[in-house]
Amino acid sequence: MGNRETIVDPRGPIIFDIRNLWAYYGEKPAVKGVTCKIPEKRVTAVMGPSGCGKTTFIRCLNRLHELSPGARVEGEIFLRGKNILEIDPVVVRRRVGMVFQKPNPFPTMTIYDNVLAGYKLLGIKLRREEADRLVEEALRKAALWDEVKDSLHKRGTYLSGGQQQRLCIARALAVKPEVLLMDEPTSALDPKSTAKIEELVVELKKSVTIVIVTHNIAQAGRVSDYAAFFYLGELVEFGPTSQLFTVPRDKRTEEFLKGKFG
Repeated sequence: MGNRETIVDPRGPIIFDIRNLWAYYGEKPAVKGVTCKIPEKRVTAVMGPSGCGKTTFIRCLNRLHELSPGARVEGEIFLRGKNILEIDPVVVRRRVGMVFQKPNPFPTMTIYDNVLAGYKLLGIKLRREEADRLVEEALRKAALWDEVKDSLHKRGTYLSGGQQQRLCIARALAVKPEVLLMDEPTSALDPKSTAKIEELVVELKKSVTIVIVTHNIAQAGRVSDYAAFFYLGELVEFGPTSQLFTVPRDKRTEEFLKGKFG
């Protein structure tokens, strides 16, 4: 398990303070005693081989994990000093948005309605001019406005895969979250669309904290400020990406980065 020598606390403001986090499916732990701090308005990459607990870990950060049958969480997850495990999950998920591996715009909804879907789910009614403003703002943040501004009332599924993923990012951003979780957001995309999402991630950290799960070591190197390496459910190492990539403190991190397993 990661120890004090391999878990480096970030400099500057902290948004998540995670203490002794365990996540279970039934009796089987998928995340084992993770303690770390996630910096605000930075990109933190979560890396590790398949089945090491990466996705389970970020699903704990907006209380999606406990929606799985038989799943439970132990420990503490402080978001700006408040333990999210003691807060209404709906409130948590408004503050901590998520973008999934495969683009998943709502198929029966227009691009416009997809962006506003979070408000509909929360039962929040918007005036037309406010809705128009929010849609444009979210699509601009997701670098999609210029491509879709004349097609807002077409279905979201009419877009290409890369555009659909940026629509999902716009949908997550529309409710103004403090954190955006991204679970391998480019794994289903071609290289050109992947590059656009990576550019977007770097741009978005000016206004939102991003935690991104990625299998792609090169991608983590390109987009992240901090990196976490998970192995068999444990957080082995956490620190600035430049440091973790050049002088990893744990042999397992070094072997993973050299492609010896993963």
